[in-house]
Amino acid sequence: MAETTPETADWVSRLADDVIAEAERRAPGKPVLCASGISPSGPIHLGNMREIMVPHFVADEIRRRGIDCVHLLSWDDYDRFRRVPAGIDPAWGEHIGKPLTAVPAPPGSPYASWAEHFKAPLMAAMEEMGIEVHAISQTAQYTSGVYRDRILFAMRERRRIDAVLGRYRTKKQDGEAPEDETERAELEGSGAAGEDDGSSGSAGYYPYKPYCTACGRDFTTITAYDDETTEMAYVCECGHAETVKLSEFNSGKLVWKVDWPMRWAYEGVVFEPSGVDHHSPGSSWVVGGQLVSEIFGGKQPIGPMYAFVGISGMAKMSSSRGGVPVAADALQIMEAPLLRWLYARRRPNQSFKIAFDVEIQRTYDEWDALARKVAAGQAQPTDAAAYGRAVSTAAGPLPATPRPLPFRMLASVVDVTTGDEAQTLRILSEVDPDRPVRSLDETRPRLDKATRWVETQVPAEQRTRVRTEPDAELLASLGEEERAGLRLLVEGLGEHWSLDGLTALVYGVPKMRAGLAMDAKPTPELKAAQRAFFALLYRLLVGGDTGPRLPTLLLAVGEERVRRLLTP
Repeated sequence: MAETTPETADWVSRLADDVIAEAERRAPGKPVLCASGISPSGPIHLGNMREIMVPHFVADEIRRRGIDCVHLLSWDDYDRFRRVPAGIDPAWGEHIGKPLTAVPAPPGSPYASWAEHFKAPLMAAMEEMGIEVHAISQTAQYTSGVYRDRILFAMRERRRIDAVLGRYRTKKQDGEAPEDETERAELEGSGAAGEDDGSSGSAGYYPYKPYCTACGRDFTTITAYDDETTEMAYVCECGHAETVKLSEFNSGKLVWKVDWPMRWAYEGVVFEPSGVDHHSPGSSWVVGGQLVSEIFGGKQPIGPMYAFVGISGMAKMSSSRGGVPVAADALQIMEAPLLRWLYARRRPNQSFKIAFDVEIQRTYDEWDALARKVAAGQAQPTDAAAYGRAVSTAAGPLPATPRPLPFRMLASVVDVTTGDEAQTLRILSEVDPDRPVRSLDETRPRLDKATRWVETQVPAEQRTRVRTEPDAELLASLGEEERAGLRLLVEGLGEHWSLDGLTALVYGVPKMRAGLAMDAKPTPELKAAQRAFFALLYRLLVGGDTGPRLPTLLLAVGEERVRRLLTP
């Protein structure tokens, strides 16, 4: 087993050390069980992904050490449908209170249920990201009777459970509106809005909620229960009432605050993280820790509290609101290792943002710079560890782009060529004449990610439009200094026609006009001259003061067309 030291251990290694040691104390020789729980009540956004990524990295590290480890993904698809999201036909309100697997999928969906509709994109994203899980459906677990003995036990111990919960109950009752929008977003983002702890009425407290066998919803109240016979009487708001034997009845579930600790004990979970909202006084994590030990005879998993994930230009994400990006959206513009890296490089309790706007270019630049440092053996140990976790798993390396050209350059080329593959290949083949790109396949999937980013994230008014004809009026108005600069540039195109060569040329022309060497260090005056020269080039090439990086733009436009547009 690999040994970690404070100098080399990243957060994943340290957690793996703790989990392995705890697993040996609890159940020596048995597979280590790490767990995630996801409710497919809506889009499973990039904040929810931390519920998947943290156990994934820890489980994968344990597997890398040659230890048997299972990452259990529990689909909480037997949860109730709580509200109709924005953009969905209000008629779906008739399904509120039903299990998510019993609610029809949104209109136009090919899936059989609401739950399956929202599961599918995450499962596809996990496959692309190399995330291996053992997935179970809570609908299947409950309706097949897997938890029957645990349910009957909880009902027998309902008074003790009620006493534990009573220690933490506050004035804010279940269903009371959150105090502000931030609190609402935090609750909805994690499912904590549904932290029901059961109902206390004239018949007493019950930690179980039946789904009505007539209407399928959970607007039910237990009116009587017999511990000996397990006969349970309930009434529903729809008017239906019946008495059933709970020992034979499979249409219902334990309330969440009881369900979670029951499953910890049943599954033997050693590691499971949870969101910050679950750690407030009286929340499911805090109460669950008491219930699992005092009632179910198990132990609470170890696991960090994880912080929220945001999106550039957007407020904190909430899965119940429409339009929030999910992993599948991110993977349209990010290579899978890059998206993995964003989660691997930050400790779980550190919040961070994922860029969908122009900042994605900076993210790719950072990623590429790290790759170069790792290849040269110059990366810090923790940075190298995060990179290694991003590009591979215990099962092997993830697919990678053979020629990972800079994302910002690819985006500029796609922008200028409007995706024309022949033109794109022509430009990319000229980036490095000593090592030309001979097929666009060498640049995929990164090229496809850049194409998708331009298509979906760059507004039409910001797209680059190269002039079809020279700006005769502007060319005629130029002074001798500007004309001389353009002549130097045009005369040097042939000799400098590569990305590096054109970079040197466009920065070098103002230096030459000032009588300086091409490698002269910039002065404030020189920087001002360069900015003015660049602005002139942009006006002559694209009719604006800014645009894609000039060397890339020149390559994209092509040598002959550049000569025509810049020659007075």
